[in-house]
Amino acid sequence: MLVSALLMSVGINSCLCVLFFILYSVLRKQPHNYEVFLPRRLAAGTSKRRRNKVARYIPSVRWIWKSWRPSEKELMESSGLDGVVFMRMITFSLKVFLFAGIIGIFVILPVNCFGDQIIQIDYADWSANSLDIFSVANLKINSPWLWVHFGAIYLVTAYICCLLYFEFRYIGLKRIEHFHSSKPQPHQFTILVRNIPSSDGSSVSDSVDRFFTENHFSTYLSHVVIHRTSKVRSIVDRAKKLYKQAKRKKPDPHQVKRTPMRFFSRKDTPEGHYEKVLQELEHNIRLGQAEVSSPGKEVRAAFVSFKSRYGGAMALHMPQSINPTYWLTEPAPEPHDVHWPFFSASFMQKWLAKIVIVFACLLLTILFLIPVVLVQGLTNLPALEFVFPFLTLILSMKIVSQIITGYLPSLILQTSLKIVPPIMEFLSSIQGHICHSEIQKSACNKVIWFTIWNVFFATVFSGSAFSKLSVILDPKEIPVKLAVAVPAQASFFIAYVVTTGWTDTLTELFRVVPFMVSYVKRSLEPSDDNELDIPAMRYHRDTPRVLFFGLLGITYFFLAPLILPFILLYFCLAYIIYRNQFINVYEPKYETGGMFWPMIHYTMIFSLVLMQAIAIGLFALKKMELATYLLVPLPVFTLLFNEFCRKRFMPIFTAYPAEVLTKRDREDRHDPRMAEFYDKLVTAYQDPALLPLRFSGSRNDSLTSPLLSSNEV
Repeated sequence: MLVSALLMSVGINSCLCVLFFILYSVLRKQPHNYEVFLPRRLAAGTSKRRRNKVARYIPSVRWIWKSWRPSEKELMESSGLDGVVFMRMITFSLKVFLFAGIIGIFVILPVNCFGDQIIQIDYADWSANSLDIFSVANLKINSPWLWVHFGAIYLVTAYICCLLYFEFRYIGLKRIEHFHSSKPQPHQFTILVRNIPSSDGSSVSDSVDRFFTENHFSTYLSHVVIHRTSKVRSIVDRAKKLYKQAKRKKPDPHQVKRTPMRFFSRKDTPEGHYEKVLQELEHNIRLGQAEVSSPGKEVRAAFVSFKSRYGGAMALHMPQSINPTYWLTEPAPEPHDVHWPFFSASFMQKWLAKIVIVFACLLLTILFLIPVVLVQGLTNLPALEFVFPFLTLILSMKIVSQIITGYLPSLILQTSLKIVPPIMEFLSSIQGHICHSEIQKSACNKVIWFTIWNVFFATVFSGSAFSKLSVILDPKEIPVKLAVAVPAQASFFIAYVVTTGWTDTLTELFRVVPFMVSYVKRSLEPSDDNELDIPAMRYHRDTPRVLFFGLLGITYFFLAPLILPFILLYFCLAYIIYRNQFINVYEPKYETGGMFWPMIHYTMIFSLVLMQAIAIGLFALKKMELATYLLVPLPVFTLLFNEFCRKRFMPIFTAYPAEVLTKRDREDRHDPRMAEFYDKLVTAYQDPALLPLRFSGSRNDSLTSPLLSSNEV
């Protein structure tokens, strides 16, 4: 890629940045857009709908200052520890690339550009130069200037490892602090017990009660047996959806009736139609609840609650039976975090689902090679002209060639990646996880490694699938082949950061899809101010994206340091925009207690080892034998450091220490609110599909009571 193509890509995306900021600062002030850009403030009542009409259309940057102002403590109170961990990931990256950027831009870049000058530099027209003049490819074999890169690799590795150590320790302490400061939560006193052995003449509930009364008599409180409620849940969801439609269509006596624009909806439905359908659905729900609650319909699993956190921890970590396959225990999620459909699946369904997921991931990986090959074909104009000779005249135009080589490839790859997080989330949902947070962590892990393999390695070894296969079959040649292939794709990844990185953060700020959906819904049906949906942060979508740009920056900081200013600008945008989203848009639905940080830590370690492997191969190619031998211990030291951090800090993320649990239990003894908490704990884990439902404001709970009150119809 030429410098001119990069400059054009930067120019286009800079204009998009300015345009998006101006549009956002105006659109967020419009009252009908509060549900899209300010749902949290609107729900809290801190965003007034009345504004000066002139001020609405004047762009402002006050929202940037408001996003910058809240402290980390305030962020934790509003977004939980998971939100703090996400922002710490961004601030960690800012520290890394500020340090690496100083070394890369002011030390390595001048060395690459003016070192040995293998590539002739056109000083008269800088835009006509290739980006290779700024990379390590511009240094000759056995060049003494390569010792500068050697020192930079050791220095940056040491700096990142120090930061990782202090961040891991800090997040672990924050996890303990968050545990101490939070109110008593049901999942702190509860465990999930599975593989409950059957007993002749007794139900699952009787078996659980008898077992824990005998073996945990001083701490056992209550239990809730799990039932297969998938069919009932589908009827309940349908009834709730219909009930919302009925409320939405009810006439308002204080307003003049207006008919909204509808294309595919029928005319006003009689009120009696909804009444009749809802009565039938409620009858089916009650019959289904009675059926699944009958003896023999239970899942051999139960949520068991205890009187203290320490009692629950003892039951969790201690074998419960002589037979290790019975009374299996695991931590219970928060009640609203439970993924209830998992319990309705049989063992065979779960086993088949895991096999299907493996094949689905492999198939998705193979299919994703199609856009990757297409992207790499667009970056190679001579090959494109050879395959499509009739495009030679068009491709010879400077503006067209710059767009095709500099902007279009990254845009195609970015568009293809949009479908990956939803697919991975779906695959994780059928994998057998018992809670939504585990589903999101599993999906996040899948998206991370999918992105690294299919965007980084598939792009680097884009010759063919057989090229990647040859690397796997000959592991000794991996560093050398990486040292050849990775620098060759430096220009592509620089353009990828500029196009994908910048535009992704701006589309996150602008919330393009929710904004378009909101506009269409306002056109098709009247809005209901009472139905405000506050979204949750999709960590499985955004965390892999941030980590991948971190991997690119760490990998290319000594190969092509020109990428570092664009990486640094990306993280600056991400810091402001995501803080704004946490404050104004996203509301936490559940809390993992910072469990995303170990995943972040291991990805950073992988990025370091990958960078060091490339460096070893590069110095071997450059005939720097001494530097090659001196770099070999570096990945070993990095992996040993990772093992030290895993042994030192991971136990805090696996389970809370006994001294922390007993301290909270002692504090609870003097809390007068604990009696009320225990009463709620008994029913905290009841399946929502088995709870009694009333679609009426009436106190009459009989089967023949109206489901919609006269005020609602």
